[in-house]
Amino acid sequence: MSHRTHTRTADDRAADGRGEPDRPESPNLDFAGTTPYEDYVHADVLTHLQHPLSDDPGEMAFLVTTQVMELWFTVIVHEWETAGRALREDRLPVAMAALRRSARELEALNASWRPLARLTPAEFNAYRAALGEGSGFQSAMYRRMEFLLGEKSSSMLVPHRGAARVHEELEKALHQPSLYDEVLHLLARRGHAVPRAVLERDLSQRYEPSAEVEAVWAAIYSGDRDTDLARLGEALTDVAELVWRWRNDHLVATRRAMGAKTGTGGSAGVAWLEKRAAKTVFPELWTARSHV
Repeated sequence: MSHRTHTRTADDRAADGRGEPDRPESPNLDFAGTTPYEDYVHADVLTHLQHPLSDDPGEMAFLVTTQVMELWFTVIVHEWETAGRALREDRLPVAMAALRRSARELEALNASWRPLARLTPAEFNAYRAALGEGSGFQSAMYRRMEFLLGEKSSSMLVPHRGAARVHEELEKALHQPSLYDEVLHLLARRGHAVPRAVLERDLSQRYEPSAEVEAVWAAIYSGDRDTDLARLGEALTDVAELVWRWRNDHLVATRRAMGAKTGTGGSAGVAWLEKRAAKTVFPELWTARSHV
């Protein structure tokens, strides 16, 4: 009688319940068109948006870092608009989730300064001329961020008159409630004494601090620290602190790279940024703490 050696396959073992068929270790590499990853992320578009205008190799880092910042601005605007709608609809948990996400995204945005934070004047001058009159204050998406923080200014629409869609979006944002406006309306609906003049103010104007709003926050913070409104106040304070850090990191990076020279785009450079950095976001949330 002959003895035949039979090598059992994985499928054999699976058939009698004593094993599972081997699964391929390699991912699927065969696609009819572009990859699903490319279809979703559009990486080919993103990685071909860089067109340096000088021969200096350092310009690429400046350009990519600036583009990354624009993407973070876009995400943060989305989060704050989400939070604003949720507050308007009294869906505080949804608003809180968006604010918390935006805080993490602001941390990532702020970290974007690291590749540029130690530029010397000589390094920046190697490609600064390529910027021409371009300047960060011309960023439409950053302007929408500032409008959502209550820093309204119709003059900041002027640079965008030549771009119809962008100008229209900014003009709409100028006349819409800021994130803080939505918060104050929520406080009023919850029975807090937010002045009518604050609730019915001209939304196209910069928000100005109110002693009565300060008193509202002081009362909220003097009560149970675990209330949903106190937690909302702290989430907003996290956002405000991170925005302040962003402005100061911008100031320091600019001061290191160009000193007190006139900024690109004809701005006052460091002097302009110092003025911006001195502004407090959600001011009564900070001043109310002195009365608790």
